[in-house]
Formats: sequence, structure tokens, C-alpha cells
Amino acid sequence: MFDTYAEEALFGRRLIASDLERLPEGCSILEVGAGAMLLSSQLTREGFAVTALEPTGSGFSHFDRMRQVVLESAEEGGFAPKVCAIRAEQLHQAQAFDYGFSVNVMEHVDDVGAALERVMDSLKPGSIYRFTCANYLFPYEPHFNLPTLFSKRLTEKVLGPRIFSSNRVSDPLGTWQSLNWITVPQVAGIVRRLGGMQAEFDRNILISAFERILSDPLFARRRSPLVCSLITGMVKLRLHKLLGFIPVSLQPIIDCRISKSRSR
Repeated sequence: MFDTYAEEALFGRRLIASDLERLPEGCSILEVGAGAMLLSSQLTREGFAVTALEPTGSGFSHFDRMRQVVLESAEEGGFAPKVCAIRAEQLHQAQAFDYGFSVNVMEHVDDVGAALERVMDSLKPGSIYRFTCANYLFPYEPHFNLPTLFSKRLTEKVLGPRIFSSNRVSDPLGTWQSLNWITVPQVAGIVRRLGGMQAEFDRNILISAFERILSDPLFARRRSPLVCSLITGMVKLRLHKLLGFIPVSLQPIIDCRISKSRSR
């Protein structure tokens, strides 16, 4: 379990690397859904003032003990982040952070609109919230490695036995219940409705995900052998570069930067 979350933390660090390079030394960062606290602790060790937002959500209580061990180690080393055990929808710290991010979290929040509103309100004018997560407009559920059938309800009705008996996640019922079926058009609509901010979606995230299959054995192991073989063949032939032409609304992964207006 630790190896899996360590790999996710490394992926997250690489994902936001270009954003961090543009931030001033020692600036304030918010991680939404810090999970095992590995990445928040690492960023604190690098000199950032990190606040780690992490309630114990449905489907993720299995790593409570691991998170405790990570934080104990970070405290001993003097690089423990500030921890807020609340949901994103409960965040009330206006204009407190220079940058915010989350990795594979937004598909688990209870209310996407409320979460985005509270997170963006917590950022200083001109700051960015960067997040990546599954896009459920694409007919695939990555936690369970299953196709989806138009809606969560229909998918559960047809594939329920496979979902709730899955050994791919530690808590199948809790994980399934936590999924909110977030989509690119939904996020774009929320940003337009809130106003004072702009969303930008990166269509190259799928290319990076395919390349990760070859470089990250643990990530590859969570996919079926057939899928891995197909992806490996595409990457070796460089055919995966064509994925960049797929509209962001139809790609299986959301990589979104929401910029807050400097005047807000």
C-alpha cells in the first residue's frame, strides 16, 4: 500500500513541477485531499508552507494508520505540513494561499461546485488551482477498471456484483459511494457560473498517462495485461501522440488549471 501511494506522490510532484517553479520561495500551498500526506510532507521539506486538507472520507479509512506513521516521521524530521481534517466544502480561509492542487481527489468530493467555490475563495488573486481526476464523460471507471454505462446508477445496476466484489480497492462499497461522476463540461459550467476565474484543460495528460505505463510498474499493474500491451505498443510506435487531438471533454482524464482573476 505504501509503495502505491508513494508512486502517486511522485506522480503528483512531477505533475505540478512546472507550476512550483513559478512560485516564490516559502509561499503558501493548499493540497486538497492530501491522502497519506506524503506529497504535502515533501513540499514542506522543500520549504513551502503547506496546508494539507484531508478528512477521512468514505472508501479511504484503510490508510489511516499509514498516514499517522508518515506524519509522525515528518514531525520528527521537522517538515510536517499543517493538517486540516475537513472537507473542501467546509474550507473557509479567504485569500490565504498562493497555489492549490489536488491529485485524483475531485471525483470523490460530495459537491463539486461547492468544493471549487471554497477552494478558489481560499486562493489569493491571480493564483491557480490545479487538479487532475477521472472524467466520467469517458465510459471507463479507473478505480474498478470497468466500463461505465451512461450513468452511475445504471452502471451499478448492471455491474454491481463485479463492483462490490472487486479486489482492486480495499473498500469497494465506500469507494463506489464516494464517486461523484465529475465531467469536463460540468467543471467548465461551474467556473462560468462562479465568475472571476478561468478554466484551462490540458489535452496532453492522456499522452503522459500512456507513457507512465512504461515507466511506472505499480501504475501498470493496476491495469489489465491486455490494456497494458495495447498501450505499450502504441507508445513504442509513437501512435499515442495522436491522443492529443481528442477533445478534452472526451478524454478519460481531467487536467485542469483554474486561474483566479487578479481583481477578484
